[in-house]
Amino acid sequence: MSGVQGALARPSGWRLGALLWLLGLPGVVAVVWTLLPPLQANAGLLPLPLWAVLLLSGLQTAVLLALAVAIGVWLAPRVGLRAPVLSAWLGGGPVGPAVRAVVAPGVMGGVAGALWLWALAQVAPQALQPSDPASAAPLVVKLLYGGITEELLVRWGLMTLLLWLGWRVLRRGQGLPGKALMAVAVVLSALLFAVGHLPAAQAMAGVLTPPVVLFVLAGNTAFGLLAGALYARRGLEAAIVAHVLAHLLSHPLL
Repeated sequence: MSGVQGALARPSGWRLGALLWLLGLPGVVAVVWTLLPPLQANAGLLPLPLWAVLLLSGLQTAVLLALAVAIGVWLAPRVGLRAPVLSAWLGGGPVGPAVRAVVAPGVMGGVAGALWLWALAQVAPQALQPSDPASAAPLVVKLLYGGITEELLVRWGLMTLLLWLGWRVLRRGQGLPGKALMAVAVVLSALLFAVGHLPAAQAMAGVLTPPVVLFVLAGNTAFGLLAGALYARRGLEAAIVAHVLAHLLSHPLL
């Protein structure tokens, strides 16, 4: 009986991949939507019609999301990483235990993340403080893209790939990665997650001064470590819950 339950709990890769890609797609649409006002203001300078620029931008991110999802679906089971709630649901297994296992750590991570975002806002360099608060990223973008799409790109895709590469090189694909390899993957993915925020910081600040770079790298690396640890220990959904809640709870305070 346990063998049957185990088989049910393992959905086919394409079904899990399709579901994850669809979950990340609203974040892509939300980001593209935020590009509309500035592109409309400079429509005469665009090399292509406005609709074509928006379409290409969305397609580029959607393809990158599909690649990250495919990497996670292919490699995560090999290195002991998982999406327990979605896998249980798609596989016909019991969903309740999987949900209970991710909710509490996800909520605690979300509260910690919200407090961290609030603390960062108090010490942010002047160049990163928008003169018009209304120009900040809308909450829907933070929730959909930051909370879900980024987790699929960075944790499910990038962190899984880094862990698999280390496992293949150092362990020759034998057994499961140890705690040291997992920690290295968490740290490296957190650092790359932070580096990925530098272009947005440059767009806001105009120039990447040392204080701006240090602030962006330190602030985002710390949150990336939290999200990576949740993914490693509890699964992808715990990292998503924490990321979504961090933005949701901190939004009224910022």
